[in-house]
Amino acid sequence: MVPTVSLEPAGRSCWDEPLSIAVRGLAPEQPVTLRAALRDEKGALFRAHARYRADAHGELDLACAPALGGSFTGLESMGLLWAMEPDQSFWRLVKRDVQTPFVVELEVLDGHEPDGGQRLAHAVHERHFMAPGVRRVPVREGRVRATLFLPPGPGPFPGIIDLFGIGGGLLEYRASLLAGKGFAVMALAYFKYDDLPKDVDILHLEYFEEAVNYLLSHPQVKGPGIGLLGTSKGAQLCLAMASFLKGIMAAVIINGSVVNVAGTLYYKEESLPPLGKNLERIRVTKDGFKDIIDVLNVPLEGPDQKSMIPVGRSDTTFLFLVGQDDHNWKSEFYAREASKCLQAHGKEKPQIICYPKTGHNIEPPYFPWSKAAPHSHFDMPVILGGEPRAHAVAQVDAW
Repeated sequence: MVPTVSLEPAGRSCWDEPLSIAVRGLAPEQPVTLRAALRDEKGALFRAHARYRADAHGELDLACAPALGGSFTGLESMGLLWAMEPDQSFWRLVKRDVQTPFVVELEVLDGHEPDGGQRLAHAVHERHFMAPGVRRVPVREGRVRATLFLPPGPGPFPGIIDLFGIGGGLLEYRASLLAGKGFAVMALAYFKYDDLPKDVDILHLEYFEEAVNYLLSHPQVKGPGIGLLGTSKGAQLCLAMASFLKGIMAAVIINGSVVNVAGTLYYKEESLPPLGKNLERIRVTKDGFKDIIDVLNVPLEGPDQKSMIPVGRSDTTFLFLVGQDDHNWKSEFYAREASKCLQAHGKEKPQIICYPKTGHNIEPPYFPWSKAAPHSHFDMPVILGGEPRAHAVAQVDAW
């Protein structure tokens, strides 16, 4: 009997969907190695492998068979995706064109040598970022530069603005996936894109207010308010938007800062200077990475208190998702400070979910963990924190 790879869903699925992987037609108790690989849009190769043993009937189901070694061990049905590592150092898997899929190649090799065994079976699977019927609408309205993703059907739908961090540009992959869950999601750029500023040295909240008003006025967006979703610098901007702007009902803050960082933030007559930092506090890890966890001035004392975002003004419902091993900044400390500030002003205590052994970039499910990545503000690669398996578990739960 010729071995075959069985995938469910067959042929294609959305990136945030679990994928069932099974192999049939093996010899009883046969040792095999499974390999998975994909290339991103810049040609960078990501790979993972795991060693398995077929059951007494010559079948292997990753949902009930533990990996015996390789890129991961134990019962991890999606490990071949979340455990992928790049061939290039400091390379993070990012989807830039959501209208095309990532193509995942799966191989079954005889024996437990990932590069030496005979290939027994092979399959190709497309992982898409737009569910069937999701509509992608470029937005260039006034100063706003964004993309709006609308679910199938007439709506109206709950509206969300999605903001990423210090890398800049327009990232759409989280917004496009969320639209498949029934949300009208605006992926909003705010620097390093089109005619927007080249850096974050000066940002004006009026730009973000214009985006909020655009989304609230859209005929397929359900009022009376919208939600915000942000990571890193984008999460800090979500806190500022909820504190100064109207029409924000809920915000999910992923490893965000309750103080303004990396540039001055203006809104009308008010301004928030950036939190002070000391580059001499950068540490070099034993494997040569830069650790910036202690660069910012924390706790918040003296002049740095002026950088605090006035979250006590906000009536927004907040959810803080925190990687307890975040090495970009002290996200758990900032979440606790925001909670204390809200409660001191008689506001509802926000929910804070802390994920152990989890780093900075909490992505949609099954994105591989990144040990380190370039940081545009510090002009160097920095460690992000976390451990692969714990980070993968956190991403599924957060989603």
